[in-house]
Amino acid sequence: MSTPLSLPELESHFSEDYLHFSDLINPPERSDREAGAIWDLLSLTKGGSVLELGCGYGRITNRLAEKGARVTGLDMSPVLLKKAEADAAERRVEVEYVLGDMRSVPWRDRFDAAFLWYSTFGYFDEADNERVLHEAASALRKGGRLLIDQLNRFALLRDRSSTSYVLERNDDLRIDIHSHDALTDRRNSARIVVRDGRVRRTRLSTRIYGFSEHVRMLRSAGFETVQAYGQEGEDFTSFGPRLVVVAHK
Repeated sequence: MSTPLSLPELESHFSEDYLHFSDLINPPERSDREAGAIWDLLSLTKGGSVLELGCGYGRITNRLAEKGARVTGLDMSPVLLKKAEADAAERRVEVEYVLGDMRSVPWRDRFDAAFLWYSTFGYFDEADNERVLHEAASALRKGGRLLIDQLNRFALLRDRSSTSYVLERNDDLRIDIHSHDALTDRRNSARIVVRDGRVRRTRLSTRIYGFSEHVRMLRSAGFETVQAYGQEGEDFTSFGPRLVVVAHK
């Protein structure tokens, strides 16, 4: 189903079930590596201010705080934010976590950098996705940088149109069925979780943008330059797994 989700549907998808399997998808060494890549791509420095939109359970945000950045994380899931705050306390770092909607952020001209990582951009319809970029731009100071990480749609078109993955943790199962709608450029995911004797189903639909679309939207939002990278800051290739975009205000 190639339609954006409502906020309640998004919140249902990013629930305690999402947390239960999270370390299988993103083990600590991967999160360490990604935090390092983001630090370099955004030219972060100790004491610099950075905002993560859609920060989830803080796996990147808290690591950037450990590196010395002044970090704020915004997410619409109370469950994930509670986990992020607990992890920050365990790591003994201070991070400002805010429950909110990335289409309407409460800050203006505050941050040196901002980012949307791990396919966090594209949840909404066209107008609201562009609104996210305008809000991110408004939250940044002049000269601020914005990073967006997405799947590379050329790689999706090259690969099979439908894929499925199964994760197992003890006696619990998570089954993800992904498909790509080439007419709408949306990545559609159906998730089935079998846990504690119950079966729960959620879905997710994400708009996958190409680089030229990012350039158009970001310039409209007030950014002056836009650069393309591949996964974790490598050189972009047509059929590499990721498209990472860095824009300067």
